[in-house]
Amino acid sequence: MASIFQSHGIEFLKATSITIELTVVSLMIAMVIGMIFAFFKVSNITILEKLADVYIFLVRGMPLIVQLMFLYYGISSVFVLSDFTAGALALGIHSGAYIAEIFRGAIQSIDRGQMEAARSLGMPYSLSMRRIILPQAFKRAIPSLGNQFIIGLKDSSLVAYIAVTELFNHALSAQAENYMPFETYFVVGIYYLILVLIFTLIFNKIEKKLDVGKSKNKGGKRFDQSKKLVQRV
Repeated sequence: MASIFQSHGIEFLKATSITIELTVVSLMIAMVIGMIFAFFKVSNITILEKLADVYIFLVRGMPLIVQLMFLYYGISSVFVLSDFTAGALALGIHSGAYIAEIFRGAIQSIDRGQMEAARSLGMPYSLSMRRIILPQAFKRAIPSLGNQFIIGLKDSSLVAYIAVTELFNHALSAQAENYMPFETYFVVGIYYLILVLIFTLIFNKIEKKLDVGKSKNKGGKRFDQSKKLVQRV
């Protein structure tokens, strides 16, 4: 294994940077898509709810590799995109369905009384959602988002099959050269473990900074906080 680190160390580092970039870009896309479809789910507008249900059902009902190939070749047949861009977009569309459900659950977990209090004090619905509901919902969603980000990191290995030169793709090339598949995949596994550890530490720090564990306060206290926010507006 030491020989693999010596002979492919630089290439693995370059592939690691591509994996991180791919994960971040795809999850940024997923966050936007997820937020949009989460709003569709809680909108009480039938056509938007049905659209979100169909999207989430299709994404969760098919294996990721099938979606990746379908979206990659579908996108590439319409638009001329790089392998990286097409892969990031496909992964983003896939993760977006899960993030939509995370946001939807977080929004619906907020006491309805807070929205009613804000509306009764004259705050418009959109402003009530942006100033009162969403900040609390985002805090509650942080642990689940952290898990989804780690899943997205590991799922990024599948873009090796559309020629994106990330970690797993380089491992495939390296083991074809050195005829040491066990050692090569063990090394790439270490790289993934390090990346997962880094992501985990980052999200743990975010949770502590936002005090996620203390976000569920008593109803009366939440009402007072909502009232103060409205008065500031």
